[in-house]
Amino acid sequence: MSDSSKALLEGGPADLADRIVPAPEAGADLKLAHLGGYEHFRRTDRTRSTPEGELPVYEWWERTELPG
Repeated sequence: MSDSSKALLEGGPADLADRIVPAPEAGADLKLAHLGGYEHFRRTDRTRSTPEGELPVYEWWERTELPG
């Protein structure tokens, strides 16, 4: 059973609060605010079985900082 409304995050900062998050619109990257910047994740072709079902895997690919 798949829950396409959620995504599993891989990589990025070890101190992210959650690794299962709401999924973005189909084809969109996922961007999370974190410690004065944003962590960016891209969808992979992989899925992983989790306690919340089979979820698409989004892999960390960059961080952007907020000005200031």
